[in-house]
Amino acid sequence: MFLGIDLGTSELKLLLLDERHHIIATTGVALTVQRPRPLWSEQDPAAWWAALDEGMASLRQAHGAALAQVRGIGLSGQMHGAVTLDAAGRVLRPAILWNDGRSSAQCAEMMAACPELPAITGNLAMPGFTAPKLAWMRQHEPELFARVAKVLLPKDWLRLQLSGEFVSEMSDAAGTLWLDVARRRWSPEALALTGLSESHMPRLVEGSDASAGLKPDLATRWGLPVGIPIAGGGSDNAASAVGMGVVQPGQGFLSLGTSGVIFLCNERFSPNPARAVHAFCHALPNAWHQMSVMLSAASALRWVTQLLGEPGEAQLIARVEALTPAQRERAPLFLPYLSGERTPHNNANAQGVFFGLTHEHGAAALGYAVLEGVGFGLLDGWRALRAGGGAAESLWLVGGGARSTWWAGLLASLLDTRLVNGVGAEAGGALGAARLAWLACGGHVDVVCRTPDIASVAEPDAALAAELRPRHERFQRLYGALRAEFG
Repeated sequence: MFLGIDLGTSELKLLLLDERHHIIATTGVALTVQRPRPLWSEQDPAAWWAALDEGMASLRQAHGAALAQVRGIGLSGQMHGAVTLDAAGRVLRPAILWNDGRSSAQCAEMMAACPELPAITGNLAMPGFTAPKLAWMRQHEPELFARVAKVLLPKDWLRLQLSGEFVSEMSDAAGTLWLDVARRRWSPEALALTGLSESHMPRLVEGSDASAGLKPDLATRWGLPVGIPIAGGGSDNAASAVGMGVVQPGQGFLSLGTSGVIFLCNERFSPNPARAVHAFCHALPNAWHQMSVMLSAASALRWVTQLLGEPGEAQLIARVEALTPAQRERAPLFLPYLSGERTPHNNANAQGVFFGLTHEHGAAALGYAVLEGVGFGLLDGWRALRAGGGAAESLWLVGGGARSTWWAGLLASLLDTRLVNGVGAEAGGALGAARLAWLACGGHVDVVCRTPDIASVAEPDAALAAELRPRHERFQRLYGALRAEFG
């Protein structure tokens, strides 16, 4: 039995996996995000620990016998978050999250000071990354910055609580903008840009390696065996890839979570920073991946559902499906940049826009505009990946948004790529974390990282793609016309 812990932005998930690939149990505990100022996005790490303790208590009550058989723990988590600790290991301030946009000025300063930064780290300096957050602290919170002894990513702070060890792994560390991604080690040049050194960083392991051991008192408290290892784990997307068996070059997935991600495996470090494509280490040794990332995907659907007072996202999509082609053609356009944007625009100031509203438009038209707009954003990212040599004959479809067959068909047509929904795909990072624990306990990649059974396939519709092409061209022109107005 293996335990996967996935620290997301809106939920902490736990999953128990056995060696026959059966998911024995899952549970989740909701989390909230604090936005004290415009562009800011924060969470209190103490809330993560409280959620983990609550989830483990729930698992023990319902599946105590299974927990007693756990051989290893794996971790997955939201990327880029900055957890700053003093010399005593105390948290100095709320964690600054991946979708925080306050550090645009610091990104520009870092790029000017070190033009070779993308060649080292595989990425442009963007506000979402960890390093610019520390540069912001250095400028705006100098007293707190002076007390920083360690910087940890969210899941690695949980590891510290679980084991007492300061450890990270390659896939998550690649999202800090401090890692030499090709050499899989901390970069002194990148660290120096933010006034830090390797002493401020955790030690690094591969995601499939054992990183530390669970504290005995926690094993007793949660009914786990004493002395079990904690795997290095993976960033949310790399762990999701492991959970889907996306571990070989040419494999990839599209994730419709809070953010929208297209993930492609690579056999070597393949940066394409000019198009704001991310190049990161995979959670497995000697493997890398590229990603296009849009910051608001399924979260945009959730937002418009709540805005319209609809009972749920499925009900809104059902209303959208009932629209005729003529009604879709007359629907407003939607720029889905509710939290700024990464690929391909790298614009933290980009904002969401409904364009072309009239009296005839109701909830269905607005819902359609949002689903289409997210699709157009993903298409822009897919084109950026392909321009850098990325390719895949099909993509696995994962995340909460993957539940809609209609949306999957729209996206397959836009991307001109088969989208495959796998059985159990919703397990995502938690399943990948459990698999990484299995690998850390001696499992073989070919056995552990198998692809799921196919639940459904969305094939591209050439006629629908042709219908959408003029609207996508208007969508792109709209962003170009408004870019200077975003500030």
